[in-house]
Amino acid sequence: MAMIRHSFDKDVNQVLFEGNSCVKKVILNRPQKLNCLSHQMISEITKKLKAYEVDPGVKVVVLKGNGKAFCAGGDVVASYICMVAGHWSYAASSYKKQVVLDYIVATYGKPVVALIHGIVMGGGAGLSMNGALKIVTENTVFAMPETSIGHFVDVGASYFLSRLPGFLGEYLGLTGTKIRGPDMVACGLATHFVLSKDLHLVESALDEVTSSDTCKISKVIRIYEHRPDVKPDGVYSRLEIINRCFSRKTVEEILSSLEREAEDREEKWILEAIKSMKSACPISLKISLKSIREGREQTLDQCLAREYNIFCHIKRRTVSNDFFEGIRAMLLDKDRNPKWEPARLELVSDEMVDRYFSRVDEDDWESLQLPARSNSVDMMRPKL
Repeated sequence: MAMIRHSFDKDVNQVLFEGNSCVKKVILNRPQKLNCLSHQMISEITKKLKAYEVDPGVKVVVLKGNGKAFCAGGDVVASYICMVAGHWSYAASSYKKQVVLDYIVATYGKPVVALIHGIVMGGGAGLSMNGALKIVTENTVFAMPETSIGHFVDVGASYFLSRLPGFLGEYLGLTGTKIRGPDMVACGLATHFVLSKDLHLVESALDEVTSSDTCKISKVIRIYEHRPDVKPDGVYSRLEIINRCFSRKTVEEILSSLEREAEDREEKWILEAIKSMKSACPISLKISLKSIREGREQTLDQCLAREYNIFCHIKRRTVSNDFFEGIRAMLLDKDRNPKWEPARLELVSDEMVDRYFSRVDEDDWESLQLPARSNSVDMMRPKL
């Protein structure tokens, strides 16, 4: 294995806090690492959000990222290093703080406006997708590519993906397909679309907000809103085929259904979906499908608790070493040739998958305890 080199940029202000008495801005500031969330960032943001929430002068919180990404996810390499050097529970402790932060944002007592410009993946989606207002641009790119590294769609994805139209959530979660801002608005992942050249105008207008009324804030944003250019061949146009394939009961049946569709029509996105699923970690695909399906009938707090269980099993290698192999192959050695074990879908039994959804069998392990919150989470609704 290649030598692990990883900069923890401790001396850099990884998150900035700005704003005025009414409007507070939380600015992710690791542009060289696409604003991947570190333990330090999570701790600082949580502390500030708690303070802003009880401050009667603060009316709204704005989330944004410096550079070309909003947030490309959690810092999985740092998590990997901590586990290799110490114990899997280090990663579990950090992840627990991350999902608590996501839950605070989702249940926040004041509007949280996410300016999602550029890349938003994994932990970045967990931070922003359950907020009140999500503004995207033509340069926004959303994806949940966790199955490609032996992980699963987490940080609340089983909640927000399962609430997309039809079986679009299964499609995005199992294939890691990237979608852009217009399609995010169309399917309900985002609430507003503005052109990137106008984003600074939106931010300036938000600086003048003196109310926590979400309708009034949305009205301010709508001044700069632009009709999203939803492409005829975009993700929304695929929904009929997506529903036909991804409504199947098992991953094997989904893949077979896609292959039948590919025989009938030569559409690039179908071939790409097949290729992505065939190269992804088999056990990750099955865990992700089961998690999204369960999430459709559960509340956000139930989804986060279940995902925490799964996360702990993955990191302690209860069933498989695939996460560590995925990080090695995709992010460290970068040979892009992970040796998954089990290597094929048919070798992943229901019993193996079910173990990830069970309680962790360690004396000092505790299930996820989320803070008591007074606000409920509104389910996302597609705009079209």
